[in-house]
Amino acid sequence: MQMSALTQKRTDGYKPLFFLFCLFALGWITILLYAGGMTTSIKAGMAFLDWPLSNGSVNPAGWLTESDKMAEHSHRLLGMKIGLLSIGLFLWTYLRESRDWVRTLARVLLWVVILQGLLGGARVRFDQLNIMSDHNLLAQSFAVVHACGAMVVLGILVTLTLASTRRWIEASAGLNVQQPTGVKRWGIIATVSIFLQILVGAIMRHADAGLALVKFPMSTATTWLPTYWNFDVSVHFAHRIGAILVTVILLVFLCKLWGSPTAKRALGYGALFLAVILGLQISLGALTIWTVKNPYSATAHHLVGAFLLASTWGLTFLAHHSGQACRTTTAK
Repeated sequence: MQMSALTQKRTDGYKPLFFLFCLFALGWITILLYAGGMTTSIKAGMAFLDWPLSNGSVNPAGWLTESDKMAEHSHRLLGMKIGLLSIGLFLWTYLRESRDWVRTLARVLLWVVILQGLLGGARVRFDQLNIMSDHNLLAQSFAVVHACGAMVVLGILVTLTLASTRRWIEASAGLNVQQPTGVKRWGIIATVSIFLQILVGAIMRHADAGLALVKFPMSTATTWLPTYWNFDVSVHFAHRIGAILVTVILLVFLCKLWGSPTAKRALGYGALFLAVILGLQISLGALTIWTVKNPYSATAHHLVGAFLLASTWGLTFLAHHSGQACRTTTAK
């Protein structure tokens, strides 16, 4: 009875405060992604050898004045804030949201954020400096999964934010039309390809292979292919090839969007934003090489890559929702 009393105010209507709270969470995870990217860029991930405390304290000495400590401890504090926001989203949806899938998604978000914290801790605890290993493969593996997990958290937050907008709620009443199958299919292909590219990029960054090839766009001053191969060169070159494939796939996706009158009308502005950040991402990738991996350009490249994934997923999600709304209305 007590649980029923707590949840009796559940509705599926537009909740402006919840929408603003989701936007607030998106803002925080953007800052967190930047902090995490900068921590990796300046190699500050082991500024503290312990976890979850930093040098045995929540306010370690020197963290506001030493750049490596500031980067790592800020990353930890921001991660904690995302954890608190995830708890808030879970409780809010549990008490006020009538849509089962939204409540489930908020619950999944909370568990993923908890897992992210554990992965970040494992990256520190199992570093070769702590386990006295002759290699750091285990810690790097945790770091790569942690980096990809951050993209999953971002994607879930984007989904919750879109599902809480007035446009989404009204589309549930059948106000949108079904989008072409090609738009939806290529949206999924683009989203998966960007995620895989981010995975390869995370392996490259945590293996410190960002400058395995120091020329761009060619691999050397005179050749397109590397003149020698090892793991660092291979993963770096794979990231460059992946960038070409992702660009081609995104251009096809954008052509599908702009080529359909219904998709262009519903998603045209989002497609334009996606095109802009695609160009920005390519420029930042080149700039990272040309500036010998300047930490700010490298971190911006990492962050804009996350924006690219989030934008592509958002457009794909909206395209699929439009069709679902249309089918639901027709069935009625």
